[in-house]
Amino acid sequence: MATTTDLDPTLRALLRRGELRLRLASDPQQLPTDALDRPIRWVHSSDLADPTPFLADDLVLLTTGTQFADAGDAVSQPYDDYVARLSARGVAGLGFGTEVARAGIPPALDRACHEAGMPLFEVPYDTPFIAVARANAETVAAQAYARRSWALAAQRAISLAALRPDGLDATIGELARQLDTWVGMYDGAGELVREHPAGALDPATARSVHGEVGAVLRRGARAASSVRREGTAFTLQTLGRGGRLRGVVAIAAGGLDREGRDVVTSVISMASLALEQHQRLGRARTVLRTGMLQSLRTGDPALARRISRDAWGPLPSAPVVVAVTEAAAAGSDALGELLELRADERRGALFYGRGEDGMVMAVSAGDVGALDEFADRFALSIGVSAPTGYDGFAAALDQARVARDRGGPGVTHFADTARDGILPALATPEARALGAAVLQPLAAHDAAHGTVLVATVRAWLAADCSHESAARTLGVHRHTVRTRIGTAQTLLGRDLSSFAARAELWAALAALG
Repeated sequence: MATTTDLDPTLRALLRRGELRLRLASDPQQLPTDALDRPIRWVHSSDLADPTPFLADDLVLLTTGTQFADAGDAVSQPYDDYVARLSARGVAGLGFGTEVARAGIPPALDRACHEAGMPLFEVPYDTPFIAVARANAETVAAQAYARRSWALAAQRAISLAALRPDGLDATIGELARQLDTWVGMYDGAGELVREHPAGALDPATARSVHGEVGAVLRRGARAASSVRREGTAFTLQTLGRGGRLRGVVAIAAGGLDREGRDVVTSVISMASLALEQHQRLGRARTVLRTGMLQSLRTGDPALARRISRDAWGPLPSAPVVVAVTEAAAAGSDALGELLELRADERRGALFYGRGEDGMVMAVSAGDVGALDEFADRFALSIGVSAPTGYDGFAAALDQARVARDRGGPGVTHFADTARDGILPALATPEARALGAAVLQPLAAHDAAHGTVLVATVRAWLAADCSHESAARTLGVHRHTVRTRIGTAQTLLGRDLSSFAARAELWAALAALG
């Protein structure tokens, strides 16, 4: 931050006004570090023994000392009590007008100010108190004018930056330059997408601010807040409407003055408008990407390639893997924003579009690890196909659905599920219902007559339809097995000597477990 100058209304600036001929009686080395550089809001004069009921914080008090007329220089108590009251009230400094009520500054007052750490200065006889007050008022007015001029110039510079092709990034950069501090912009997912100056925060502070931004976004309320992280004050301003926040702007500054807040407010308004416009553009992009996805599913990627090249860059190079999320994720704005960000950052490395039952993504086969970020960030189940060319996109999408439905949380590859075979895919409510319907005649006969036709058919099929092997498994004679299978064949109305009938019966049994 900038250091104080003679344009700042401080006691140091007041003492430097040569026409006033003020003299600092205190030893600067013995004063608190910022004693001479505290902002002074006003200069007031009073000879009351206790003027504190009529004083405000951060002012300089002038006195001629008539309140000490009955106190000798050897009696320190009145001076100690007087200075203690001023210190408690927040008075920034004391000016003593000499040669009015007495010559020179009383030594007891000098000692009391020294012990309290309060700056004490002499106002000579021919310097009117009103001149000291007017000098400070002029400095306050000059500073206010300078700040207003700065705010107007800053807002003009920021407005011009917003007109550039990279308007949002340029706006954030200009705000950082005007405030002479770090400014970062986080997206709706809580990720840092822009910062100026880049890398200015140390890793620990960056992580801490990232966590606070995430907490603000989770609350979902539009608000401004101030936090202190790793010794640095930060101002956080949300972007977007309450309940639909689009991001957060973080500024490494706390306690901004009115002009600073006005400049920040103008940037927040511009950024919010830009993000709303980006949202509308995003909806159009979503429709376009959905159309591209339909083109890829036809096995003719020419149209999708042409649109992608003109709008975003080339499609990921083949062979690619196709991935699909669970259905609910397709409506996630946060996931869409992160996908758009990654697709923009890594042009030609990621394609995505909203499918009928999930968000569909495609990446080059060698870049499949990039999908882990989305699964981890949003706790998604993502199915991934085997590598394919774009002519096999539709089949790869089917593989990805199978992997998603048969896998758990995280990324599941079709190659892993394929090793388990086809039969586990029958573990669906529909398959179980159909299986129960096929086997119902056998189950009803078992229930009515105390037979074990279902168990016998299962053992017979498992024994490759060998009556002898099934009999050994069941512990009965082979003719018993033959008779039971004949009964089952009659009840089912199926010729169990055909492979198709046996396969369907085995699938029904597998579906029921």
